[in-house]
Amino acid sequence: MGTIEAVNEAISKGTSGQFVTFSVGDEEYGVEVLRVQEIIGYQGFTKIPNVPSFVKGVLNLRGSVVPVIDLRLKFNMTGKDYDKFTVILILEVKDRVIGVIVDAVSDVISLLESEVQPTPDFSSGIRADFISAMGRKEDKLIIILDVDKVLSEGELEMLAAA
Repeated sequence: MGTIEAVNEAISKGTSGQFVTFSVGDEEYGVEVLRVQEIIGYQGFTKIPNVPSFVKGVLNLRGSVVPVIDLRLKFNMTGKDYDKFTVILILEVKDRVIGVIVDAVSDVISLLESEVQPTPDFSSGIRADFISAMGRKEDKLIIILDVDKVLSEGELEMLAAA
């Protein structure tokens, strides 16, 4: 696992074709490095009433109020106690900034076109539109997320209103 400082330095130099990888549960995920503003250590936030359970609250990031979601809960996984590896990815999502809690940040990696495959075709009852592709690096399979589709338009509007 990379340190937050090392990954943030790599993010600042990131180019297209590079992905920030992180774990949630037993799976490895990735998002385009150009969509990640920074990664911060887990910290407390202000809770907001009457929001879905995956919305953990808001935090003050250098004077900006940033809504924070827990990706485990958004993906209907079992919750987990936050620990020293838990981090918050600060992402740009449809011209908004949101924080996403993940279990641990891994690294910034480059994927060649040959290492990226289209999303498998799931049955029509399974929502997988937020998966943009599958990456393969060495023996690891990485689920590449389309951050603009992880939250629905209604959920994004609810976060903006909160």
